[in-house]
Amino acid sequence: MQNYTKGKANLEVFSETIMSLAEKDKDILVVTGDSRGSAKLVSFAEKYPQQMVEIGIAEQNLVGVAAGLAAYGKKVFAVSPACFLTARALEQIKNDVSYSDYPVKLVGISAGVSYGALGSTHHSLHDFAVLQAIDNLDIVVPADNFETKAALEAAVNYPRPLYLRFGKKPMVHLHQSEPKFQIGKALLLREGKDIGFLAIGETVAPAMFAAEQLEEEGIYASVVSVHTLKPLDTETILHVARQSKGIITVEEHSVYGGLGSTVATLLMQEKVFVPLRIVGMIHEFQVSGSQEEIFAHYGITPAGLAEKAKELLSA
Repeated sequence: MQNYTKGKANLEVFSETIMSLAEKDKDILVVTGDSRGSAKLVSFAEKYPQQMVEIGIAEQNLVGVAAGLAAYGKKVFAVSPACFLTARALEQIKNDVSYSDYPVKLVGISAGVSYGALGSTHHSLHDFAVLQAIDNLDIVVPADNFETKAALEAAVNYPRPLYLRFGKKPMVHLHQSEPKFQIGKALLLREGKDIGFLAIGETVAPAMFAAEQLEEEGIYASVVSVHTLKPLDTETILHVARQSKGIITVEEHSVYGGLGSTVATLLMQEKVFVPLRIVGMIHEFQVSGSQEEIFAHYGITPAGLAEKAKELLSA
């Protein structure tokens, strides 16, 4: 198996990158909801106090203030835990940002099950579903440090409302070289004719490791980092689906309304009838534990995904 270089948490790369960008562009503002510590933004606030706005635990106000600042030409990053940002402030995201067409960058931190043992109140397993249903809002979920840095650099002058989602876990470097990153264009990490793994965010790494395990058994898998859920890169997904004997989508989200549901709809509409499995969080009383333990419970591990691939091929 390939040796992967260990990296940082994407959230740390977010902090480092936004500091670097803010140094060169004084129009960049960060608005937080009592989350500068969680978002690794303490140093940012100390170095650029005039570019930080602290709202407190008031997510609806946070989004409204961010929209107002963006209306006056500021490049605004509204930062809050994903579970609260996309639930408490959903109406403001819909109306103040998306409907009003202000290019606010909504940054959901500690996303998915990053908060682990804090339980379902702190898990964001609904955000893809609710935000996909809102017109004029794009969704980007980087898989590793390279994608995080590139996504932020692309986001600064991005002309549309945008949701960026980051977790807390240190990530490995998945890219052996740095391909051109473009919002709306998925990255094909490896190509195979048997199984196609379509994964998003922090689930791309276990999908990649699963593909390597399968190769040792003579099963060849494609792995795609679908870092942009909306707008979806239909071209790459259809290319992989048409050459594969089965497709497995992987996400740190409910199995309803996320990547898997979106891919299933696409394949049916395009009449690409390939066996499909959606791997994510099923509807049950939400388990608690570390992110690693929760992933294992739902089969989002290299061994679990490899087994699902073999089951799909033998069905």
